[in-house]
Amino acid sequence: MKYIGMILLALIGILLLLVLIALIRTLLIPSKVSEYKAPENNDRSLAYAKKLSEMIQCDTTSHDSVYDYERFAKFHALLKKLFPLVHEHLEKTDIDGNLLFYWKGKKHDRPIVLMSHQDVVPAEGEWIHEPFSGDIADGKVWGRGASDTKCSVFGFFEAVEELLKEGVTPEQDIYLSSSCTEEWAGDGCPKIVAELKRRGVKPWLVCDEGGGIITEPVGGIPGNFAMVGVFEKGKADVRFIAKSNGGHASAPKRNSPIARLAAFVNSVETHDPFTKKMAPEVRSMFEQLAPYASFPLKLVFTNLWLFGPLLNKAMPAISAQGAAMLKTTIAFTMQSGSDAYNVMPQEATLGANMRFIPHQGMKESLDIIRERARKYDLETEVLHPVDVSKATDIHGDAFAYVTERIRETFPGLPVSPYVMTGATDARFYQDITDNIVRFAPVIYGPEQMAGMHGLNENIEYNCLPGCVDFYKNMILRAK
Repeated sequence: MKYIGMILLALIGILLLLVLIALIRTLLIPSKVSEYKAPENNDRSLAYAKKLSEMIQCDTTSHDSVYDYERFAKFHALLKKLFPLVHEHLEKTDIDGNLLFYWKGKKHDRPIVLMSHQDVVPAEGEWIHEPFSGDIADGKVWGRGASDTKCSVFGFFEAVEELLKEGVTPEQDIYLSSSCTEEWAGDGCPKIVAELKRRGVKPWLVCDEGGGIITEPVGGIPGNFAMVGVFEKGKADVRFIAKSNGGHASAPKRNSPIARLAAFVNSVETHDPFTKKMAPEVRSMFEQLAPYASFPLKLVFTNLWLFGPLLNKAMPAISAQGAAMLKTTIAFTMQSGSDAYNVMPQEATLGANMRFIPHQGMKESLDIIRERARKYDLETEVLHPVDVSKATDIHGDAFAYVTERIRETFPGLPVSPYVMTGATDARFYQDITDNIVRFAPVIYGPEQMAGMHGLNENIEYNCLPGCVDFYKNMILRAK
């Protein structure tokens, strides 16, 4: 017992020493505050708002596997009206409504692709401003696509339009890419990539939407931060099927299809089958954000060598977005059963959306959930699977180039790598480049984040000049 007591005292002493070291390290790092805000509205931002408003008024809603070229042809005609010099001087390729513009540079060894999608998700429910009104009110442009992502489409078209007006010829080849099938993971962007492959183009850098200037990216870290996405999780829709012989509800049998599905959901919700692990990019994100955090978070983020396991467990209570960067997730979203209250279903189904993390990629994650479903006598059907994308090197030249352009355009704005928990068209470019960043240079506050794919989508138009200037700098500083 004496020796056990000595060992316990030694362990406590070591633990106290480690905590003391962590405290000293934290105190030695100066605390910072993100004070960046977009400038007040002026004539320039209002002029930009009016252009974006017209783009929003042109309804470009897309639906899964529905090709409506005429809808996008109207949008293309509007782009030609709004950006005449782009259409006069750049080589335009229209591939089934998906657009690729080529601006020939003085050199061709490090081409840059600026991209974002034309299409928007359906607008349902009751809106404060009609979803395709493009209303300009309360310092915002309202409507479907305002933030996702006609704002960035506007930004790079306007940037090129203004540079052409100034007589600029870029040092490197510049491509503007915009698909019309992004919202349902269609074949629009793959067609653009296939065309670039045919031309032998290997972009040095691709910049798509995905990240952005996010307000309070993690709870307890106030202010605006440039969150630059460096890879995105994989995804799949999964259908779980429970079968039985049915029967009358007046004499129900145990383990009915819906009961088995409910037990399965409860099992997954209460006993998470997926492993939490911090990727190097996520670790870097927390370390970059640490100086801006409240002291408890700063202590943890600065000393992940000690508190990493604790953070893995605590993150769901801090930030759902942050927690999704640590593990594969599954969200149960759809369910169906009998068509009548008094009839036991012969078949009941449950739909879910899964997002795969690199350390448990698509195959392993699906195997895990299949095995869990099998315990409840459920069949599993996988739809639209896409594996995890490759990560861009956060220590490489391309990521550094984007970081420099952000700091040049938005003085005082902190920059951090970021993991996309959603999906973008950018992943299709990984066949022809290793350098893909996901960053829309506009401010997404809580209201804008809630409006994407939801009600009352909008963008504060005082951030539009910064959006245009960022794309200008991306073009002008290329060497």
